[in-house]
Amino acid sequence: MEIVTSEFFQRALIGGVLIGITAPLMGLFLVLRRLSMIGDTLSHVAIAGVALGYIIGVYPIAAGLVFAIAASFAIEKLRKAYKTYAELSLAIIMSGGIALASLLFTMGRSFMDVNSYLFGSIYTLDGTDLYTIGGVTLVVLLVVGLQAKELFLLSFDEEAAAVSGLPVRFYNVMISVLTALVISVAIKIVGALLVSALLTIPAACSLIIARSFKQSIVTVVLIGELAVIGGLMIAGVWNLAPGGTVVLLLIAILLVLLMFRRTLRLGG
Repeated sequence: MEIVTSEFFQRALIGGVLIGITAPLMGLFLVLRRLSMIGDTLSHVAIAGVALGYIIGVYPIAAGLVFAIAASFAIEKLRKAYKTYAELSLAIIMSGGIALASLLFTMGRSFMDVNSYLFGSIYTLDGTDLYTIGGVTLVVLLVVGLQAKELFLLSFDEEAAAVSGLPVRFYNVMISVLTALVISVAIKIVGALLVSALLTIPAACSLIIARSFKQSIVTVVLIGELAVIGGLMIAGVWNLAPGGTVVLLLIAILLVLLMFRRTLRLGG
């Protein structure tokens, strides 16, 4: 219990709980719109921003946030240019993000901890990080709460949303920007290489057991919180990598749900 009462673990728990709300929530909209890979794309661009932040002496997460938001706008532009091959926009931006990140990490390798941002370093969260994560969480919850009906229509039928007069382009950009915000602050918690799992796996679990859109929203957040809190506890007690533990726990939950669904079918 000593680690649970320690200040650094409590900060990690607070940050993890906040990300456990926003990442799965935004991931649900991405999965429903068949944009699951956008998490990987924006995380690799954000890591390039983090590297530049270190080099020029700017708050790294803020620099990553700016890069990720810029990438979200670029993705929407490319999606319009390649309507038939929309996923090509993700491949192009991801490639550029990885290339730029590798270059910047090479330039600042003498004073930069690469692994902490690739695999996460949730135990090093400070007050500034928590305020940033809290601000992003508040923005995401407000937007989703106020625009739930519009996001529902956009996620399930973009053409119907456009016909009904919904400004589809605006909402597409809004979802991309919110995702960029979440990914930027989540990098320090689970790492750039694992953040996509926190976006997509809770949504995959929710699709198995939820029977409505409202149920999906509640379920995806509950599964995200269960994995984050449980993963942090397990990692703290057995001295494991927190980000990897959270992701593996998510995969374990998904496998159990898949087995349970199959058992129900066989029983029926």
